Amino acid sequence: MEIIPAIMPKNLDDLNKKYSQVKGLANIVQIDVMDGKFVSSISWPYIEDDGKPLPIDFDFEADLMVLNPEIVVGNWIKAGAKRVIAHIESIDSAKNFEKIFGAVSDRAKLGIALNTTTSNDAIYPIVDKIDFAQFMGIEKIGFQGQLFDERVLGKIADLRERFPKVIISVDGGVNMKNAPRLIKTGANRLVSGSAIFESDNIKDAIEKLKNY
Repeated sequence: MEIIPAIMPKNLDDLNKKYSQVKGLANIVQIDVMDGKFVSSISWPYIEDDGKPLPIDFDFEADLMVLNPEIVVGNWIKAGAKRVIAHIESIDSAKNFEKIFGAVSDRAKLGIALNTTTSNDAIYPIVDKIDFAQFMGIEKIGFQGQLFDERVLGKIADLRERFPKVIISVDGGVNMKNAPRLIKTGANRLVSGSAIFESDNIKDAIEKLKNY
């Protein structure tokens, strides 16, 4: 079981401040990347050009909540992302899937995310080409602090039954109450923002999520 703190940074100082709160408690953090198109919010940093290493010294994954992620996925790897996550609803063709697979190759790990209303059928053909699947636990992605959508439990169970060895991540609405059910249903990775950073004791919150 892996716990990944999710950060929606306002700027570099905010990113470093939040990381300092979980340093030594998690192996990697998630940076939420939003372009104002696929989701209504726009995040910092949003890399559209050639991509440069971010001035940070810790491991991170980039959750690309953007349209046409095939355009920027390579830039985020250049920026230092150890893992990149593309949302299946934002990829409009098999050709663009191939562009993402080519950009990632062996340079980083690749996850494909599904929204709550997207059928699992969409990911079946590519399960063997990705490193993990990520279920979004909330309907309105790009905003922290929302309630978990209980329908996602069935989606997790279905994918786990069909593909017993697949790594399953859940992001959105993850908290102390639903973590035991998510793990029991088949989740390997839990991504959480509010439940960690709004906790009175961040270390205790991460340990509880990890050891259910």
